[in-house]
Amino acid sequence: MMQSLNPPSSRPPRPRSRDRRSSRQKMEVNLTQMYLRAVKDAFLKLNPRYLFSNPVLFLIWLGTIISLVLTFSPNIFGLVITKNPRLFHGSITGAMFLLLWMSNFAQALAESRGKSQGNALRTIKKETISKKLFPDGSILEVSSNTLLPGDTIYVVTGDMIPADGEVTMGVASVDESGITGESAPVLKESGSDVASSVTGGTKVISDELIIRVSARPDEGFLDRMIALVEGKDRKKTSLEVTLNILLSLQGFLAVLVIISVAAIANFLGSPISVSVFMGILAALLPTTIAGLLTTVSIAGVDKAAQCNVIATSTRTIETCTNVDTLFLDKTGTITLGNRLAESFFPLNNHSLEDLAYVSLAASVLDDTPEGKSIVRLAERLGARIDFDRNFVESVPFSANSRMSGTNLPNGRMLRKGSVNAMIEFVRQMGEKEPQDIYTVYQRVATAGGTPLAVAVDGDIFGIIYLKDIIKPGIRDRFYQLRRMGVHTTMLTGDNSITAAAIAKEAGVENFIADATPEDKINVILGSQKEGKIVAMTGDGTNDASALRQANIGIAMNTGTQAAKEAANIVDLDSDPTKLIDIINVSQQLFMTRGALAIFSLTNDVAKYFAILPLIVASAEIQSLNVMNLTSAKSAVLSSLIYSALIIPALIPFAITGVKLKTRKSDRILSLSILIFGVSGIVVPFVTIKLIDIAITAIGLA
Repeated sequence: MMQSLNPPSSRPPRPRSRDRRSSRQKMEVNLTQMYLRAVKDAFLKLNPRYLFSNPVLFLIWLGTIISLVLTFSPNIFGLVITKNPRLFHGSITGAMFLLLWMSNFAQALAESRGKSQGNALRTIKKETISKKLFPDGSILEVSSNTLLPGDTIYVVTGDMIPADGEVTMGVASVDESGITGESAPVLKESGSDVASSVTGGTKVISDELIIRVSARPDEGFLDRMIALVEGKDRKKTSLEVTLNILLSLQGFLAVLVIISVAAIANFLGSPISVSVFMGILAALLPTTIAGLLTTVSIAGVDKAAQCNVIATSTRTIETCTNVDTLFLDKTGTITLGNRLAESFFPLNNHSLEDLAYVSLAASVLDDTPEGKSIVRLAERLGARIDFDRNFVESVPFSANSRMSGTNLPNGRMLRKGSVNAMIEFVRQMGEKEPQDIYTVYQRVATAGGTPLAVAVDGDIFGIIYLKDIIKPGIRDRFYQLRRMGVHTTMLTGDNSITAAAIAKEAGVENFIADATPEDKINVILGSQKEGKIVAMTGDGTNDASALRQANIGIAMNTGTQAAKEAANIVDLDSDPTKLIDIINVSQQLFMTRGALAIFSLTNDVAKYFAILPLIVASAEIQSLNVMNLTSAKSAVLSSLIYSALIIPALIPFAITGVKLKTRKSDRILSLSILIFGVSGIVVPFVTIKLIDIAITAIGLA
């Protein structure tokens, strides 16, 4: 008699720590040490070879050197227009140096945060003594730094896993909290797409594992994580390059304007000294955005890491803001993975005992979690094998055949696989499938389970019901993606009925069933040819090609090493909707840059009004002095000091970014432009006037 088919009950999610923090957030950083390192690095960045990559800051560096020379030799260019030239030139030099140093400090502080986090990660990654396993079964203790891909290591309870790798034998609980921030141990076992990958620096807390190393020393997951947070070999993104070009053009226009103003001033009988000329140039250059541009980018990577995401570059994060299509693998991505055998359904007049025996015999050499669960269920029902395992042949599963099984010494072929594949298998042997197979198939698939047919030669004995559990809370997250304009499609090798049930329960818009790895690539290619920006989320080895083809490949941390290496983002939480958080970080990065660019531009407009009228006007034409500043010298010096002070004032904003809240991105951008545009004009007018009053009071005007 058939067993009743109950819809799969929700498996309770893995318990999470109440203090759920990413590894980046929970690491204690010595703030004093961080600031001291930033101060030191800000001086080191005064090297002209470093500054040459930023045209605006390089021009200020040149101006500082020239003004410094004039401080000691005011007559070197033959023009002296002040009673106390050394004091004035020294003030200009000091103000320009402060402006340059503050710009460097903004970037150095962001980098120092990353270095502090990198140092904390290095406490997890350290050289250990590893048990290297040789083919003859001998074990030799070696340094973890000598391990190479392909080496086999043996770890037991209490051992640190010395390198990234794949579990080839054993089952054990592993503590990954140092990387993921998740306090609950993770079960690792061989043969699983979602539980066989291990990371160097994690700790075995029970049982033992045999691991095949997959990464060279200093090329593992932790090394990638450290390189990312520290900004090693950080390349400028396309938007940064574009902004740098625009800043260079703005700087060039500022030079032309100042040259023209100097010519006019000379014609009016008020010649401008070289030091004043360089001071005006430094004051009118777009130093605010030039000094904070890199800081914003570094902070963007930091925010991504705080979301428990490791990206290969800032460019990757930037691209996410344009993603409009998300393809997702099912098993291990949308569902918890490792489908488990729930029930047996005999067909073709076979008994439950017969089906249990055939299922056991077809799965006895299957090391996958699914295969092991079938063996456990069959043994609970009393099934036992009556042959020597050493004299049978294992038939491994393949994506093309979509079946696996065992060949017995007497020539009989025991197979299990997708229903369609098994129907084709028995037909090729000249037999017909039982009529009631379609009824059971539909019942299992409609419940969201995966039906596997089991056959001996051309005789189908029945169906195994594999339970698939959807990750908790995923439906609401997919709804958020739709609101953000991202269309979702599930790609799965399951049949269309199961795929439809899972897609409906998870809230995915579309699905493509019976998909092979080649189908996944072709679907992604088709969407890209239509001009779509595609993200792909997966976890298995068979997802690697699709992850590599997508514009953004997001691999689950629970996935295989092949998937992680193919992707350009690894999600430590293994959340298939993590794209939501990455898009938010990307949009915040874009909007923060935009807000600072607008503020910098309007600042320059205000400084033009402060400086230029006083430079070209004679003493009698005071109507042009709209800010009522004391003198041209005071105007230049006040503007320079303001430019230097506004950068540290904006560092907290550059690091934290625009607050997204719940508004739509276009409204947030419009509001940011309005706020920073208005404040970019008002703030310098007020601040420069206050600085002018202070300068006048101490006699520098």
